[in-house]
Amino acid sequence: MEFKYLIIGGGVAGTTAANAIRQNDQSGSIGIVSDEPHYLYSRIMLSKPNFFLGKIPFEQIWLKDKSWYKNNNIDFRGGKKAVKLDPGSKIIYLDDQTEIKYEKLLLATGLNPRRLPVPGADKQGVFYLRTLDHGKAIIAAVASVKQAVAIGGGFISFEMANLLQLSGAQVSIIIRESRFWEPILDETASQIVEAAIKKSGVNIIPNTEVKQVDGNRHVAGLTLKDGRSISCDMIMCGLGATCDIEWLEESGLKTDRAILADQYLKTNLPDVWSAGDVTAFDDPILQEVVHLGNWVNAQEQGRIAGLNMVGAKQPFTFVSYYTTHGFDISVTFVGNVSPKKEFTTIVRPGPEGRVHTQLLVVNDELVGAVLINQTQILRPISQLIEKNIDIADKHRQLADPNFDLNSLMPNPPT
Repeated sequence: MEFKYLIIGGGVAGTTAANAIRQNDQSGSIGIVSDEPHYLYSRIMLSKPNFFLGKIPFEQIWLKDKSWYKNNNIDFRGGKKAVKLDPGSKIIYLDDQTEIKYEKLLLATGLNPRRLPVPGADKQGVFYLRTLDHGKAIIAAVASVKQAVAIGGGFISFEMANLLQLSGAQVSIIIRESRFWEPILDETASQIVEAAIKKSGVNIIPNTEVKQVDGNRHVAGLTLKDGRSISCDMIMCGLGATCDIEWLEESGLKTDRAILADQYLKTNLPDVWSAGDVTAFDDPILQEVVHLGNWVNAQEQGRIAGLNMVGAKQPFTFVSYYTTHGFDISVTFVGNVSPKKEFTTIVRPGPEGRVHTQLLVVNDELVGAVLINQTQILRPISQLIEKNIDIADKHRQLADPNFDLNSLMPNPPT
């Protein structure tokens, strides 16, 4: 079996790449290998209230159907896992002993949820959220849940705690940090988020970790490292994620907890690109290696990688963002909110303790931002980052919530 373009990963990065390839090469053979049996669906919808609570038809989760792959002459092989890459022979080996030759290869395998590393974590009632099948299992279980615990202080715990609370469960969130989303959020931002969570009746338990999961075959509760016990019949784990790269260790591919790629999303191996959550790339805007894990970023990386696989030379110069909604607030991360270089933070306060903005500055240029209930300034913030606008003498204006950010553009709108 052989393809001109072989894509490992059937998520949004891999599928968008296939679409970009087909738009620019009508005849080259394209194959997609996915460890999930499903065609492309909206992974972000899995943790959204309307879908989770059954308020919209299940069918709306599908973004591509069988006819799309057929019409675009894309060979989709679902439920198969790549287990070895031989870059010298240009062969990918699958777990069913299939060997696939390629001319050009895209690695877009995404992330795997980090497992809860304590005794009892394999009991029924412990859940993770990555795939559609994970989502289905959670939806099926939540109808009978009375007490739930979300572990972790990230997007998954935030969104799932909100959904579990909306479904009628009594919910607690356990975080090992002293406050929510520490250290990315400053104290004021954390206070706004935590106030919204607590107002809904959800309990936050900081500064601790889980020691063990209690119960027989099914979860009955958990014991914390500080000795406290919490009763629950469901545990939702949001402990971060790891890149699926172990199978590539012998290939000579350069990795550092992710696949390393240049600004064109090209790896060190001949004719091998990488895109999506598994990729750490040379960011020409921020001028450092950046690893981002979100839907919008993965989609755009897939498009750029696909174009470059058919001969373009287009750098990935996209300012990524992700907005999460829950507990009647919105939190948006823009650009790089964890820069490796030394940075300063400009705070742009808001009224009534519900609006807050953090602007992260490196070498007099904006590189990232956190927006609390401030989605209306997402566009000018993104443009300031993308265009590397010098803000050396603009710190006072940026800290003024009444200052028009658009006025900093080279050609501000009239």
